[in-house]
Amino acid sequence: MAARTKTTKDRPSYRCTECGWQTAKWLGRCPECQAWGTVEEYGAPAVRTTAPGRVSTSALPIGQVDGRQATARSTGVPELDRVLGGGLVPGAVVLLAGEPGVGKSTLLLDVAAKSASAEHRTLYVTGEESASQVRLRADRIGALDDHLYLAAETDLAAVLGHLDEVKPSLLILDSVQTVASPEIDGAPGGMAQVREVAGALIRASKERGMSTLLVGHVTKDGAIAGPRLLEHLVDVVLSFEGDRHARLRLVRGVKNRYGATDEVGCFELHDEGIVGLADPSGLFLTRRAEPVPGTCLTVTLEGRRPLVAEVQALTVDSQIPSPRRTTSGLETSRVSMMLAVLEQRGRISALGKRDIYSATVGGVKLSEPAADLAVALALASAASDTPLPKNLVAIGEVGLAGEVRRVTGVQRRLAEAHRLGFTHALVPSDPGKVPPGMKVLEVADIGDALRVLPRSRRREAPREAEERR
Repeated sequence: MAARTKTTKDRPSYRCTECGWQTAKWLGRCPECQAWGTVEEYGAPAVRTTAPGRVSTSALPIGQVDGRQATARSTGVPELDRVLGGGLVPGAVVLLAGEPGVGKSTLLLDVAAKSASAEHRTLYVTGEESASQVRLRADRIGALDDHLYLAAETDLAAVLGHLDEVKPSLLILDSVQTVASPEIDGAPGGMAQVREVAGALIRASKERGMSTLLVGHVTKDGAIAGPRLLEHLVDVVLSFEGDRHARLRLVRGVKNRYGATDEVGCFELHDEGIVGLADPSGLFLTRRAEPVPGTCLTVTLEGRRPLVAEVQALTVDSQIPSPRRTTSGLETSRVSMMLAVLEQRGRISALGKRDIYSATVGGVKLSEPAADLAVALALASAASDTPLPKNLVAIGEVGLAGEVRRVTGVQRRLAEAHRLGFTHALVPSDPGKVPPGMKVLEVADIGDALRVLPRSRRREAPREAEERR
């Protein structure tokens, strides 16, 4: 139904009842005769209502609706199925966004090949590369299948024509910002174009029962490019994260109408493609025969998934008046807070005049407060040059008063540490059920936690610092 154009006749007008002066907006005082309260509305348009029309399908009791039509089908990639809630639902539209070079096209080309079959064709439409370039990537990662169709198009009408010709069960568009409709003014990637392209593909997906995966660009701030309406229209929004210098990639659910939004899929990117990691904790650990000073292990939660990660710290004599504070994979503000707590509450004065470097292993980023205790122990271990006991993990949030606070999911964290062979843990009070065979030490403050370090070395550290001064 065409939108009604608003004419001058439809617009309300205002007229002074004293002198007859007219205006397009209401005023409290007539500027012609200077009378107050005489401007009144006249000629207002009649209120129009939409007449009831014919319904497409009759309303049914919810118990009689066939739910089998929304049964998820596996993508062939278990880690992606985990985030999606079991797989792709027919008619669902998924938006996958991430920074350039993170591996979006590689992952979706692998999904396209693994989900293609004689009963379920897959159409991969690329608007950023030529068909031959995509074929080279498919050869490299082994993503070739007779039921995978490839097209290089940037015109929306041509994409819809391919849907009529191929009749796929899965459409992958890389990317939604590169396709444009000739009926809409504006360059590809503009707000109007993205809205039109997404709307047309969503309608086609719902009518055909076809699953659709859209690749989206991000801005320099990390937000999805284009109108915010795009995220509201699609059924699932996934964020593809990862440091381009590290092998780890994370697919995080931001919005999901068919499953939970706290699931995370882990992938490893290498020369032969991208593979899912059912047990990614090995990327974040360094296996050693003997413990090394300045290292501490913790268990972080990515969504509902526990991951064992290693925190490393190094302290050296500073050669400049203002010592360096360098972090990698950790929040600088939280590391600075742990340094202040150790100095004031833990009575470790050897940290103030030294250069301090702290980092994580494997490119993982630890931002949750549950890693505070591990960061504090790693810094204290580096300051005293004393290694922590072997097979020890530390879990807990540290406050400015030095207290160790409880965190969520302690039982899941301990279960993951026990599965990987760790036998000792430092946790806040009341951790709940403890895995059998695991020794758990409950600590109330940072002073209790520092007792795991040998006392003699802890006493020497401040005295050595005083002698250096």
